[in-house]
Amino acid sequence: MNLSIIEKNNQRVLTTAQLAESYGTNNRRISENFKRNINRFKEGKHFYSLQGKEKRDFINHTQIEDGSKNAQTLYLWTEKGAWLHAKSLNTDQAWDAYEMLVDEYYNVKQTQIDTSQLSPELQMFKQIFDSVARTQLKQQEQDKRLDAVEKKQDNIKEVLSLNPTEWKKKVNKIINAIALSKGGFQAYADVRKESYQLLEDRARCRLSIRLTNKKSEMALNGVPKSKIDKVNKMDVIGDDARLTEIYLAIVKEMAIKYGVGEAS
Repeated sequence: MNLSIIEKNNQRVLTTAQLAESYGTNNRRISENFKRNINRFKEGKHFYSLQGKEKRDFINHTQIEDGSKNAQTLYLWTEKGAWLHAKSLNTDQAWDAYEMLVDEYYNVKQTQIDTSQLSPELQMFKQIFDSVARTQLKQQEQDKRLDAVEKKQDNIKEVLSLNPTEWKKKVNKIINAIALSKGGFQAYADVRKESYQLLEDRARCRLSIRLTNKKSEMALNGVPKSKIDKVNKMDVIGDDARLTEIYLAIVKEMAIKYGVGEAS
């Protein structure tokens, strides 16, 4: 298998297309595997994600020609990221390919320079250079993490200014996205329950009691049963401006916690 060598932060990485080719699968399978196990993958450890100008500059510099130019995000998988994919795919072909990648691609033995043979001046300059390089790389990673957090916050904070109908739709999209990242439909009820429980704990209220009271009041006012049956806890939250504000903050925090940055 002839893989073009790609490096990021002084370590070899693979694009999604390269990893899929190595494991005998396709890009979609790798992407779906990533989404299903998103809580296990950590950026900077298992993968790097590049977007916008950073992605374009990286592609131009490395001359990647595998379709990555058309993707919104370029994912670069480290050795540990490739291991997580092999573990999740759990096929003989994936494990054989992973072993090959470790032996022939990721673990490259570099020629070590015996710095003790350098002059004292050059040894000093090397120490200075190494120190500056480590500081710069550390700062770059820190800046990238901060940018990622700010982006997630910017994508979600618009919810706070929406009208009642719009904010409910927006919250439902975020809840759905979180559930998808945790396994899909089966996780939806657990995510929704978690959001309500956090609201009850923080606001010191019981949504079930408020819901019962609301339905009773509607019945006394002659509201048809078919309409009463459609009332849910989201409606109860919408009746109280304080609860609405607290709940939106909780959903925002959950989105950031579970790595769901797209709220549109």
